[in-house]
Amino acid sequence: MSESMKRPLAVHPSAAAIGDWTDTYFRRTKETVGKFGDKKVTYAIFMRRPVVCAPRLAVEWLQAIARDRGFEVDIQLNFPEGKWVGAGEPILYVTGSFYHLVDTETILLQKLGPACVAAYNAFTMCADLPKVAFLAMDARHCAGTDMAEVMAYAASVGSDRAKRKVGAKGFVGNATDATAHFFGQAKGMGTMPHALIGYAGSTVRAAEMFHETFPDLPLTVLVDYFGREITDGLEVCRRFPELAAQGKLTLRLDTPGGRFVEGLDPPGSYAVLERHAPHSIRGYRDETQLRYLIGTGVSAAAIHYVRERLDDAGFPAVKIVASSGFGPAKCRLMAEANAPVDIIGTGSYLPERWTETYATADIIEYDGEKRVKVGREFLFRR
Repeated sequence: MSESMKRPLAVHPSAAAIGDWTDTYFRRTKETVGKFGDKKVTYAIFMRRPVVCAPRLAVEWLQAIARDRGFEVDIQLNFPEGKWVGAGEPILYVTGSFYHLVDTETILLQKLGPACVAAYNAFTMCADLPKVAFLAMDARHCAGTDMAEVMAYAASVGSDRAKRKVGAKGFVGNATDATAHFFGQAKGMGTMPHALIGYAGSTVRAAEMFHETFPDLPLTVLVDYFGREITDGLEVCRRFPELAAQGKLTLRLDTPGGRFVEGLDPPGSYAVLERHAPHSIRGYRDETQLRYLIGTGVSAAAIHYVRERLDDAGFPAVKIVASSGFGPAKCRLMAEANAPVDIIGTGSYLPERWTETYATADIIEYDGEKRVKVGREFLFRR
């Protein structure tokens, strides 16, 4: 795969298109500076909350714009990629022509802030569940392909930090070909959506059709379509005993929050956790935490219960993929409950509160003279 195919979006928008995508007051400032004379300025760029540093796409974009416009830009990165950054700490200083930099601020912040928050979330999830592999499934939740590139990159940065810090498995791949390179893969990963099961008319038939089409791929089968996670899951295992024994068969739980996994109810869910993780339900839990542990949908109790049924039926090598709302908080509860999940498919590392992703840029020097609006003096270089 060519480098241009790997990185189709990093230099969007082009230098010629910046004026259409930047805030109008930056464009008008550019025209004013062009009339009254340029100055060399230094920007300090920071976040208002702790994050994991994920600056590469923003930096590469700005460098590409500088080359296109023919001006020099000095970028001082204060934290390496994957490093924890405290609230208010300048992530980077950017020095260069005010005329050429002023209209880049809007896009630069778009590429930096969301990536840093998503990387922080991805790190937290991977670190809380170090023995679990993650699959990035954020693309369908992104507002366009540009965001999809930023989020996939961010997941890879957070994952790499978790691998370094706690030896986590982290993110092993993602759902789309375009961003698979961030995870060291040539192609996206995944097998079937619910639509294929509806098309086939049965869970087993969908598995048969997929396996016949892609005989060399490991088989992951959704088992919640008909509300028979246990019945259909075991039927798939019996249909493919060799794959099951070889660990090449995986059941994916994506049970909606409107019902329990087949065979469970509130008392049954409590009983499951009493058998496997009694400590997880001993302390105070709010409503959301209880739902993650013993509630409807893909709860910790549901995962334990499916694992029990698979083992009892003689399929200990069959893996479990869990999806549906696996963000940092849910992953933390899964860790506390020792949920026996092998892979988590998630796009829920995407920032939940978008206001937390807002990066801020302030000019702190004009032609070498320190000057910033009152209250932001903490941004000056030490």
